[in-house]
Amino acid sequence: MKTGAGLAYRESGPRDGPVALLVHGYPESSFMWRDVLPALEAAGWHAVAPDLAGFGDSEPDPPGTWERRVESLERFRSELGIDSCVLVVHDWGGLIGLRWACEHPEAVRALVISSTGFFPDGRWHGMAEALRTPGTGEQVVDAIDREGFGGLLRSVSPSMSDEALDEYWKAYADEPRRGGQLELYRSGDFSQLARYDLAALEVPVLLLWGENDEFAPPASAHRFERELADTELVLVDGAGHFVWEDAPETCAAALTAFLARMPASSGSST
Repeated sequence: MKTGAGLAYRESGPRDGPVALLVHGYPESSFMWRDVLPALEAAGWHAVAPDLAGFGDSEPDPPGTWERRVESLERFRSELGIDSCVLVVHDWGGLIGLRWACEHPEAVRALVISSTGFFPDGRWHGMAEALRTPGTGEQVVDAIDREGFGGLLRSVSPSMSDEALDEYWKAYADEPRRGGQLELYRSGDFSQLARYDLAALEVPVLLLWGENDEFAPPASAHRFERELADTELVLVDGAGHFVWEDAPETCAAALTAFLARMPASSGSST
């Protein structure tokens, strides 16, 4: 692991290659991309995957709000000298990364969107609503222990390894990290997205979705497909919300095939 702009990160591939910036979801970390990084390296891409503040090996950086995390991603991109990239996002990484992309369109060559939404009329699922509710959210995060955490994630991704669960449990390692989760969800007002126009980026988009996603159902993927001009949709059979965990080889193959069609451009970090 390396550190840049206060965020721990993983990277692979040639530093003079085109850049893929991978932003994980909740409650994961850059560990979720462990099977993708070697595939990107083999394809000649420089892959960079940060741990968001308070997740994985990154320290909390309060306040843990949505806005703060978007700003943090830009600081990270700037410090690493990434001029342009293909942005790959999952779950909360989508809400953070796509907002960043709209604010910095010059830095984005293409988008790979999975298991997320970016709609002003979006609605939170039940677990998220609990975290957003004062008192209830505190009770939820305070009550979760390692065993319960593992059972919760495996209820939607049965094949998730013990190693993965140990890595993702880091988001619950102390009170500041747990509190940051509540700040993130409570700052997540979908109406803030009304001022963003994702379609205006006019870049190629890969939509990569688990067909059994309970938290961001495939209907979200189909809505992206309708609202964005240049899209390719891959629905992964048998996979759920944690599609990169459930079907890593399928996801890596779809991603590298999509990137192989990108026009030649380095977009390298310095």
